[in-house]
This record gives sequence, C-alpha cells and structure tokens, in this order.
Amino acid sequence: MKNAMQKLFGFEKGTHKLRTEIVAGVTTFLTMAYILAVNPGIFSALADQGMPTPSVFTATALAAIVGTLVMAFYAKKPFGLAPGMGLNAFFVFTVCLGMGYSWQFALTAILIEGLIFILLTLTKVRELIVNAIPSDMKKAISAGIGLFIAFIGLKNCGIIVDNPSTLVGLGDLSEPTAVLAIIAFFITGGLLALKVKGALLIGIVITTIIGISMGVTKFGEFSLAVPGIKPIFCQFAWDQVFSWDMLVVVLTFLFIDMFDTIGTVVGVSMKAGMIDKDGKVDGVNRILMADAVATTAGACLGTSTTTTYVESAAGVAEGGRTGLTAFVVAVCFALALPFSNFFLAIPAAATGAVLVLVGVMMASSVGSINFNDMDEAIPAFVTMLLMPLCYSISDGIMIGVITYVVLHLLSFKKDGIRKISPTMAVLAVLFIAKYLFEALK
Repeated sequence: MKNAMQKLFGFEKGTHKLRTEIVAGVTTFLTMAYILAVNPGIFSALADQGMPTPSVFTATALAAIVGTLVMAFYAKKPFGLAPGMGLNAFFVFTVCLGMGYSWQFALTAILIEGLIFILLTLTKVRELIVNAIPSDMKKAISAGIGLFIAFIGLKNCGIIVDNPSTLVGLGDLSEPTAVLAIIAFFITGGLLALKVKGALLIGIVITTIIGISMGVTKFGEFSLAVPGIKPIFCQFAWDQVFSWDMLVVVLTFLFIDMFDTIGTVVGVSMKAGMIDKDGKVDGVNRILMADAVATTAGACLGTSTTTTYVESAAGVAEGGRTGLTAFVVAVCFALALPFSNFFLAIPAAATGAVLVLVGVMMASSVGSINFNDMDEAIPAFVTMLLMPLCYSISDGIMIGVITYVVLHLLSFKKDGIRKISPTMAVLAVLFIAKYLFEALK
C-alpha cells in the first residue's frame, strides 16, 4: 500500500499525512466549486444557439475531473483544474456574441490551443519560460496572486463592489451575505490563529450551517439526474481552422491561458515550498502537461479552456503537497455530478472569506523580495499591483516582465544587462507586440 501510494500520488508515509491530504483536497474543491454554478451561468447566453446549459454543467464537472486526475496521477501535485474564469467570458461574450462566431468555432480554437500547449510542453518551451522568471518576480507573483484571490473573495461576498466614481468601494455591510462573510472571516481566522488543523474547511462548514438561519444558504430540490453532454461533445468547426480569425482567437486564448497558468503554478508552488534553491518549480513540466491535456479534453467535452486553479492555494495552505490532494478534488467533482444542489448551496460568503485568508498566507513572500534594489523591486511591485487592479494574473506577469527588461536595459549596469536572460528578452518583445497590436486593431 505504501509503495502504491508513492507510485500513484508521490505520497510518502512519514513525510505526508493521509488526513491532511484529504482535508486539503476537500478544501480546494469547496473553494473552486463555484465554477459548477458560474460556468453554466455564463454559457446560458449561448443556450439559444444550441448549447444547453445543463450539458455545460456536466461538461464543466467532467473537464475538472479529467484534468485533475491527470494532475494527480501524472504530475503528482496538489492542484485542482477546471474551466477557467475570464477565459469562459472571453469564449462567450467576445468570440461568440462579440465577434459573431459560433460556439463550435470557439471550441475548435480551444482544441488547437490545447494541442499547441502539448507541443510546447513536450519541447519544454513552457518550462523554459517558467524557469526564466527571476526569483524576486516569482515571489511577487505569489504575493500578487494572494492579493488577487483576496480581491475576488471580497467581491464575491459583496464587501467590495463597483463604484462609478472610484471604480471600487465598500459594499453594504448590512447585507446578509456580507454579514455572513465577516462572521466567516473571524471564525476561520480565529481557527487559523489557534493553529487548528483543517481550519479553512471547518470554517466553510460552520459558515454554511450559520447561513441557513440567515437565509443565505439555500438548498434546491434534491435530484440525482446527470444531464448528458451529447449536444456539445466534440462539436468542432473544421472548415474554419485555417482562417485568419481562428489564428487571432487561438493566440489570444494561448497568451491568457499560458500566463494565468504559469502565474498560478509559480505562486502556489512558492507557497507550498515546491521551488528549489535555484528558483525552479519542482516537476513543472508534468504540471504544465497536465494542464495542456486538460485544455484539450475540455474542448472535446464541450467547455472553455480548462486550467490550473489559483484556489488550489487553499488546499496547499491546509498542508496538501501530493497528487492525493488533487485526486480528492477530482472525487469531489465526481460526487457533485448527482448532488449538485447540495454542493452549490455553499454560499459565496464562506468561500470568499477563505480566499481572503489564503491571500494573507500567500502575501508572506513579499518579505523576502529585495526592495533595496530598484531594478528588482519595481518590476516585482508592478507585478503584484496589476494582478488585482487588472483582474488578470496574465496581465500582471506580462507587464511585470516588460518592466523588468526595460529597467535593466536603462540602468546601463553590466550586471543588470547580464540579468536579462534571452528568454526574458524574447518574452518582453512578444508582450510589447501584443499590447501594440491590441491598441492598433
């Protein structure tokens, strides 16, 4: 059994604890389970075009199961995967409703993106990019993601809301969801302060129960029915594969997904202590391959780009370190198929408060950034700042890379210029070209 667990998940008795890995897996699932409600909700805009919302729900769960199982058995890392936020909105509102293309066209673009990712991973191009990111920027990515997911948590709870005068502002704290989120924050924060094992999961469960009496936790009708995916399974527009617009859409998906994934992998790995003394992520190529396979499988199943979830940080914060954590996440998604109403009843107030506290944990890497060297400090700060402000991990990384290269060139220091690796220089040029293209089109 010991050898089997090690071969399957990289789980080593004495180093890892079974209970910790299971609790971490359940915690990660609970923090990312919202995608089971949100993704079908976004795709409901395409229901009139022959993309049934119930089918999208099943495809979302299946894509998460397939991708996370590959992560568990092949990469043996504690990361959960599911259709990515932002990428699903780009699919529906930009490609389909904005540009006027069919959802079959968009699925074809995602399939091509996934196949390109597999090729880039096999040739270790993606690994080269990850390893080329300087150490201080890696730390900044971790902290920036912490700020980003904390912002997401506050937004989901209604504590931070849209404000036409200042962009964002404080929400109505008398709203039941906001009140429950504040209660959740202090309950879960108190458990963390007391170093209670499974604090995040316990906090989510307690908050969900409290939410029943407040009318925030609502259970729908009990049903074991699992909608079929036949209407959206392997529906591709092969006749448009070689069009210019297909190229543009594929490249856009490619850029957003690549650097969202790289940011998540680097940030969460930094928190988990899975980065070696040279600043390289342990087993990064297998992680990226799992992500690439998940994207390809998701396109076949009928949903948007499947990617590694930043909410995996919640499980890592609980002590998840092996593929067993990911396996538990996949099992939870499988259980959610017939019991969707139960899992979807977990209020945003519960998971939102957890994301804020995970953000606190991830921000700890800021302390080891060298703020005395402005060539290093400014790009790191830009990276951290822009992730939440742009609501995009990828934009934070891309603008951070541009800032790093330009500042080191302008410093005219020999050691500064030597710090610019060929990979970083190429990336900076590509990112500048991307933003110029977007500005001119």
